[in-house]
Amino acid sequence: MEHTECTVDAPCGRLKGIRKGGVSVFRGIPFALPPAGERRFLPPEKLPPWPGERDATRFGFICPQAPAAMEGLLGAALGEQSEDCLFLNVWTPGTDAQRRPVMVWLHGGAYAFGAGSQGIYNGRHLASRGDVVVVTLNYRLGALGFLNLSDATDGALPGLGSEGLMDQIEGLLWVRENIASFGGDPDNVTLFGESAGGMSVACLLASPLSRGLFHKAIAQSGAGHIGYARERSARVAAAFLAELGLSPANAREVLALPHQKLAGAQLAILRNARDGDEPEHLGKMPFQPTIEGVVLRDHPFATMQRGEGMEGPLLVGTTREEWRLFTAIDPRARLTFASGAERRIAAAMGAHADLVGAAYREGSGFERWNAFMTDRIFTVPALRLANAHGANGNPTYLYRFDWTSPLMGGVFGACHALELGFVWGTHAGRLANKFFGDGPDAAALSAAMMDAWIAFARAGDPSVGEMPWPPFAAGGRVMVFGRDAPQTQMQAPDAARLRAWSEVPDRLVGT
Repeated sequence: MEHTECTVDAPCGRLKGIRKGGVSVFRGIPFALPPAGERRFLPPEKLPPWPGERDATRFGFICPQAPAAMEGLLGAALGEQSEDCLFLNVWTPGTDAQRRPVMVWLHGGAYAFGAGSQGIYNGRHLASRGDVVVVTLNYRLGALGFLNLSDATDGALPGLGSEGLMDQIEGLLWVRENIASFGGDPDNVTLFGESAGGMSVACLLASPLSRGLFHKAIAQSGAGHIGYARERSARVAAAFLAELGLSPANAREVLALPHQKLAGAQLAILRNARDGDEPEHLGKMPFQPTIEGVVLRDHPFATMQRGEGMEGPLLVGTTREEWRLFTAIDPRARLTFASGAERRIAAAMGAHADLVGAAYREGSGFERWNAFMTDRIFTVPALRLANAHGANGNPTYLYRFDWTSPLMGGVFGACHALELGFVWGTHAGRLANKFFGDGPDAAALSAAMMDAWIAFARAGDPSVGEMPWPPFAAGGRVMVFGRDAPQTQMQAPDAARLRAWSEVPDRLVGT
């Protein structure tokens, strides 16, 4: 397919992109000053307009990170690594005055991996199919974006532990000021994301700093039970400094270290958390937003429950077997015996172990543990977010993704991240199709999901054609996307199992 050069004049400056197949793409657009050098660990700062014409035909740098296992399934992030990483990418059917719906994507990766330039997030398919403008953006990850250094060093260093969320907000500010030049409507912006990106969506639903920057939201496999108290996030920061051989007394030396050194310490923290070797009780997801009183004043779910979050339509959901992504390739997990699953559930649930454990008595130990962790980390938080948002009078829609991956004989099931290729229309790419699947059924499923997401972005209702999608209410219907039919409705799937969680406190669910 031939391509031609295209240009756009926006408030940020003049850009040169590429037009191909009816879609113009502008890559590597900076939306803030480089958060490096003296700006390391500080909030993002607005970038002044640049003079002349800027080349936007290549992706920008990505945030420093170690390779992640999921890159083999979802594709590596495209771009060299640098602290100068605050770039976004725009796909648009036309740089005209049409004021199309805008969809802004926040990538996942446990707040430590990923980028908006990953091949799976190619916005061409959504933009052309739905006549919408698609934006993907980078934000600071891990130690650079989620390290509460201020408390860990008694104020000797900046860093509240939510700079990555501030980057996301700065990206939304750029969209508000510039997207009309790309044919988008700044008054019709849908924020969507998956995993850590979905959790970020919930954070921005709750944050007072993002009010008015988006009008609808989609949280995929990530909800509002996220965020560390300042004391706990300060422990992560202290462990990180110790990994570098620093103490509060000489902590400012971290400002002069190369980002490769920081990435090495970050990887050590992540490995210790994964293997259970860290003595500081940092958690399995040590880098995550801090509830610091500026971006987040409370856990996002608690804010939503009080009716203080963003008003507007919300679409939220999960895959049927989220946790299999993390256990399917682990031989030890696949050999988990029934007694092992029971012990793990009892350890996680404490006084609620008998009630919750009784709901997970079917199948092998591996299957029971996966079902329990899927519900604990993803399904229950999604349901509670949906109920809280809907109880405040906001249109709220719930889905579940049931398509199973063909990879390795189907051991991954309907796992975490599997819906991504279908939402983005990128499931059939070379190598990607090994994980997502291909063929007529897959194409029909992808078309159904893209159409629903586009309809939601356009008007706040994911109903398409003759398939109505009623708003979710307690015990209400959930839209299921699977193999037998692209869309079927199910009345409260797994309701009996999920009732066991009704008395479990919020501190025992989510991350």
